[in-house]
Amino acid sequence: MSELKLVKPQIELKNEYLSFYQEWIKSGENTVPWVVSKDPSDFQGMLKSLSDNEQGYGLPEGWVPDSTYWLINQDNKVLGAVNIRHRLSEYLNHAGGHIGYGIRPTERQKGYATLLLKLALKEAKKLGISKVLVVCDAVNVASEKTIIKNGGTPDEDFIEDDGNVIKRYWIKN
Repeated sequence: MSELKLVKPQIELKNEYLSFYQEWIKSGENTVPWVVSKDPSDFQGMLKSLSDNEQGYGLPEGWVPDSTYWLINQDNKVLGAVNIRHRLSEYLNHAGGHIGYGIRPTERQKGYATLLLKLALKEAKKLGISKVLVVCDAVNVASEKTIIKNGGTPDEDFIEDDGNVIKRYWIKN
């Protein structure tokens, strides 16, 4: 796994990212993190949007700057994506957290999520985030295990209006 690394979204990885995106769409699952749901048909536009988000340009009301990275292997295959919010809004404090991450459906249960979160924590530290909130739905046992493996300490759950339970964990960074 030492050959795996986080990279910023880039034009050179367009085909690899489109493969990752299409696999996720075909799976019918919700895309996680949210940035994976961005339509990549205008790839340059998507990259600009991600860069603008990181700089805090043109953000919708209530949004915070965020950084997106892709987890790639030695062949540049995109295995996962992570989105790091630079600070918490009221919503993120309850149900979004600082870090959202997801692994390509066919690459799960290989330890990639644990590594992805570990690498994302290093990037969060560079942003000055010393106490990181990471959340998951209560039904997502795999994600909960990943958070705990990375040092997550449980906090009070948050219950959404529809009854969905969000497990909240803090990680000292």
